[in-house]
Amino acid sequence: MENRAPIIEFSDVSFKYRAQQEPTLKNIDLKIYPGEKILIAGQSGSGKSTLAHCLNALIPCSFTGELTGTLRVCGEEPQALGVFGMSKMVGTVLQDTDGQFIALTVGEDLAFALENDCLPQDEMKKKVAEVADNLELTPLLSNAPGELSGGQKQRVSMGGVMTLDVKILLFDEPLANLDPATGKRTIALIDELMKKEDLTVVIIEHRLEDVLYRDVDRVILMDQGRIIADKTPDELLAGSLLSEHGIREPLYISAIKAAGAEFDASSHPQHIGTMDLTSCRDAVLSWYRETPLKGEKPQGEVLLSFSDVEFSYDEKRKIIKNVSFEVREGEMVALVGKNGAGKSTIASLICGFLKPQKGSIFWKGEDLAFYSIKERGERIGYVMQSPNQMISKPMIFEEVALGLSVRGVPEDEIRKRVEEILRICGLYPFRNWPVSALSFGQKKRVSIASILVMDPKLLILDEPTAGQDYMHYTEIMEFLLDIREKLGVTIMMITHDMHLMLEYTDRALVLADGQLIMNDSPAKVLTDDEVCEKAYLKRTSLYDLSQRCGIETPDDFVARFIEDERSRRK
Repeated sequence: MENRAPIIEFSDVSFKYRAQQEPTLKNIDLKIYPGEKILIAGQSGSGKSTLAHCLNALIPCSFTGELTGTLRVCGEEPQALGVFGMSKMVGTVLQDTDGQFIALTVGEDLAFALENDCLPQDEMKKKVAEVADNLELTPLLSNAPGELSGGQKQRVSMGGVMTLDVKILLFDEPLANLDPATGKRTIALIDELMKKEDLTVVIIEHRLEDVLYRDVDRVILMDQGRIIADKTPDELLAGSLLSEHGIREPLYISAIKAAGAEFDASSHPQHIGTMDLTSCRDAVLSWYRETPLKGEKPQGEVLLSFSDVEFSYDEKRKIIKNVSFEVREGEMVALVGKNGAGKSTIASLICGFLKPQKGSIFWKGEDLAFYSIKERGERIGYVMQSPNQMISKPMIFEEVALGLSVRGVPEDEIRKRVEEILRICGLYPFRNWPVSALSFGQKKRVSIASILVMDPKLLILDEPTAGQDYMHYTEIMEFLLDIREKLGVTIMMITHDMHLMLEYTDRALVLADGQLIMNDSPAKVLTDDEVCEKAYLKRTSLYDLSQRCGIETPDDFVARFIEDERSRRK
């Protein structure tokens, strides 16, 4: 590697945004060589995205500030070439793919950059056909981007930048909005493309275990604007730097370490399937035998039940087919399945935004069909994925008080209830702050507080931790456990995060093609190959670890580890 010239080279690069006192990037020295795949990891605010913005010239061309040091990409200086010039070398695929689409069809979107370059039509069609074939997009060329699944949108975004024959692909959290199996395919596709097209790939992502599904050359670990580690995945996983800096380790690594087993980089821990477990197997087995499994918690009364519910948006395709399940008081339930499986439709049916065409939904034994949306809203709270979709007032207190004000609750009662909820949500010190001054995680709490103040008995959350680093993810989930304890609220979560489902929920409702295919503990769901395949979930790596250590009941091993991890964190 060292004999070749680097394709990306940072030499003592620092950057300070115009409005900030402290630099966001501090003395960055980094060389990336042609054909490497690099993962950049770090907590929110560590400088990952700022580093990426330097590569595609958004810094300093779009985000102004003070840039010092030298940066060369493909031998050129990004600030001299500008955003347009760099787009011919560095293709950027954003976390929110919807923000990257320009045209009305997939074919037009792939051709957009070529049209800007005034390429003759014959050459343009040939190039679009070639890229579409590479990314398996040929049948979708006449579709509107909005009609596509999350994984298909991801491929169109990649295609849009690849028509320019870029040398570097830069991914900003490519897995944040994808179901586990689609995420796995995306990582496999990136790997295949880089080998086929001889690309250099830089990935910024919180979901470390998912990215490491395919080989990565190096992991760059960032903290507070500095590079604190530049190591191979094997070296990093064998040490403690990840957990010390708030990065979630792969589950099988956490389990091996919890068992007190010792291993080093020579064991090749990057993949559980090929890791040398010679030094770990006995420790994992004795940990499993010595760690008891607690009995199941007593069940509460049935709060909500679906009975043979069916729903379709049009005559062609049923979105929900004959679904029946119960949710009990005090439970935390995960609603999982691939993009488009019907999870959000079920939430909309519960809230009354949609009406079932067949079957019934019951609330404490009463048919919800007789409840208005307002009456449902007094019992059921719905928290959208992005707090920005929900917040409508500039100040925190006003935002949390809004629902009560609309219902004509007296002023003194509003103040009392809002202050009480703000205390429970850890927002009381910020009660007179503008919402705009809060972090994303704090805004999430404000959107949850504005629902909790209405005293709902059931809280439905859509992707409560999407795009959050491990520290903020843990903060939000522990907060939800806390309010369940203090307020006795029942929680239902739509999620793609299998770790979240394992670690925090009591039960998983698994949807595939509109049908409920499993209703069981998360440990049982994520050790069932057939169900995982049908629902686009990803079998937990704890299953593979238990199998390779000769444990015959993998779901039992998974349940014990998750319970043990939870008790150690308290």
